[in-house]
Amino acid sequence: MLSRLRIRAGPDVPARTYVAMWFVVVVTVFVVGAAGYMILFRWSPSDALYMTVITLTTVGFREVRELDDAGRVWTGVLTIAGVGIIFGTVGIVAESFVRDLTSGRREERRMAQAIAELRDHFVLCGYGRVGSTVARELKDRGNPVVIVDINQPSLDRARRDGHLVVLGDAAEDATLIEAGIRRAAGLVTTLDSDANNVYVILSARALQPDLFILGRANAAGSESKLEQAGADRVVSPYTMAGRRIAELALRPTVADFIDLALATGEGSFSLEEVEVVTGGPLDGLTVGQLRADGIFTLAILPVGGPYEANPADDRRLSAGENLVLSGTGERLREFRSA
Repeated sequence: MLSRLRIRAGPDVPARTYVAMWFVVVVTVFVVGAAGYMILFRWSPSDALYMTVITLTTVGFREVRELDDAGRVWTGVLTIAGVGIIFGTVGIVAESFVRDLTSGRREERRMAQAIAELRDHFVLCGYGRVGSTVARELKDRGNPVVIVDINQPSLDRARRDGHLVVLGDAAEDATLIEAGIRRAAGLVTTLDSDANNVYVILSARALQPDLFILGRANAAGSESKLEQAGADRVVSPYTMAGRRIAELALRPTVADFIDLALATGEGSFSLEEVEVVTGGPLDGLTVGQLRADGIFTLAILPVGGPYEANPADDRRLSAGENLVLSGTGERLREFRSA
C-alpha cells in the first residue's frame, strides 16, 4: 500500500524548542552573574541581582557599588553576554520566521485550520484528470472540496485551482481524519488503481458508516468489488463515456437538454434532488401544491421502494422520501437549503 509522505525543507525543529533553549540560557546567565557578584565581591543577593539585571539589559544605570578592576571585568563579561543574548534572540526569531515562510509550515497550518472549520464538504481522493474534473464540478455547484493525494505535484495543481488539500495516503485513517471525513457530506475516490480505491472505501466506511461514498472503477468487472467494499455508487469513466457518446448519437437534443438542466442550476429550468425532512417545507405537501408553486415533481423515491415516476397531484409527500424536482434554479435551491 502507498506510504504516507511528508515533504520538508530541512530539519523540523518546533518553535517551542527554541524558546526553551533561549529561556535556559537567559536564566543561566542571570544566575551565574548574580552568583559572581555575591561570591567574588560579597554583595547582598538584592544588590547582586539588580546589578546583573541592569548590566545584561544594557540600560546604562550607574553601578550599585563602586567597582574595582575585577568588578569591572566581571561587569564587562556580563555586558557582552547581555548583548549576545539580545542579538541571539533577534537572530533566532528571524530564522524561525524565515524558515516558517520558506518551508510552507504556515501555509499548512492555515490549510489545516480551514479544513477543521468545514462541514458537509466532499473529500476527493486523487487529483488526476478525472479527479480534477469532479472537483471543478463540485466547486462550481457551491460544494467545498478537500483534495487528498500522495503526489505533491498533484496537490500543487489542486492548490492553484483553489482547493484545500491534504498530503498523504487516502487509505490511512489519519489522512482521512485530517481531511475532515467525520464532518463530510460524502467521499469520492478517483484513484487510477481499483485496489487503492477499495482500500480507501474500506477505511472511509469504517470511520463513517453513514457517509455517502462514490468510487471510480477502472477495470471491467471491478464495480462489484467496490460495492462490496462499501461504495454507495460506482462509476466507470469509460463506460459512462461510451453511454454518453451513444446518447449524443441517438438523442442529441435530449442529452443537451439534460446537460443544461444539470449544469449550474441557473435559468428557467433546472433539475434537483431534494429529501423530504420531518417538519421541513415539503413535509405533508402534495404534488399538486408543488406544481401550483412552479415546482414539478418528476419522480419520488420512497423509503425502501422503487421510483414513482410522474406522481399524481394528490400524492402526499412524507419524510424520508427523495424527490426529483424541476423548476427554476433559485427556487429549487431554497428547498434544498431549507
